[in-house]
Amino acid sequence: MLLRPIREEERPIYDQTVQHPLQSWAWGEFRKKTGVEVERVGFFDNGKLVHALQIFFHKIPHFNGTAGYFPKGPMPDEEQMSAVQQLGKRHGAIFVKMEPNVAQPVNGVSAFDEVKKFLVSQGAQPGRPLFTKYTFQLDLRPSEEKLFAQLSSKTRYNVNLAFKKGVEIYENSTEEGLERHLEILAETTSRQGFYAHSPQYFRDMWQTLGKTGTMRIFEANYQGTVLVSWIMFIFNGILYYPYGASRSIHRDVMASNLMMWEMIKFGKANGCKMFDMWGALGPEPDEKDPWFGFHRFKKGFGGELVEFIGSYDVVINSSMYPVFRLAENLRWTFLRLKAKFRK
Repeated sequence: MLLRPIREEERPIYDQTVQHPLQSWAWGEFRKKTGVEVERVGFFDNGKLVHALQIFFHKIPHFNGTAGYFPKGPMPDEEQMSAVQQLGKRHGAIFVKMEPNVAQPVNGVSAFDEVKKFLVSQGAQPGRPLFTKYTFQLDLRPSEEKLFAQLSSKTRYNVNLAFKKGVEIYENSTEEGLERHLEILAETTSRQGFYAHSPQYFRDMWQTLGKTGTMRIFEANYQGTVLVSWIMFIFNGILYYPYGASRSIHRDVMASNLMMWEMIKFGKANGCKMFDMWGALGPEPDEKDPWFGFHRFKKGFGGELVEFIGSYDVVINSSMYPVFRLAENLRWTFLRLKAKFRK
């Protein structure tokens, strides 16, 4: 197996090989605009690209080093781990965080124990997650009628209610649509007390992913007012729901319920085999968890709850890594307290 950097002219075959939009070429170009260093390497067998990976290196404030991030890559193996360690050393990384795009049904027999033992044997240890460990995945291959029948009774009622009330869903994948999303997002974050990326982050994202058709923007309109705005990703036959925003008015017309159903229909119409809802709580969610409402909302659409391997830090600098983790824990404690007093 030959390991080497991916060349610009290999971009089409690279995008056909990777599994997730966060591993896509366009996502890497977007992250470059935010000041992140990007490495793309491919594993070639007899001249054919078999696997590929994209790792992002972020400068760590107040530390003489970087943190690597390898999201949604393929199943880890020895060649992959060797590449991760080599790239980490090249960039002066304290660690490289891995969050493989490998999932299993929550109710199935766990197949991850051996994978986790392998990661630990390769110098990795459980780290603070950046990506949620669980999500709902909906198989889009059944008929529209069957998919609608899979909705919970309350969700079907809410979808029908929104339709009868006159809520309309349409695509607005334009700069105007993006700016409206940012306006509604600002209202959403203020109301719900969580953090979101800066407006420039989304504008840079649109300049790269919007041009490729990966990033799409949809709106739910009621009586001339856009109540809900969602950013969707579509990549290699899978639809994703990464970003949503909603206004506080007219909550009784259930616009988000109709939006989700229309996204299911959009995915089917565009040949997607699966809808990944981009995050959920675990199999026994705490009703007091601030994200419980989102979990319950997504569950109502009949998807299967799946679990990913999780987050593992490949330690490159063993002397600095404990210091970084201590500083990281203190930072998150401060942010939680700050958010608590904001409410």
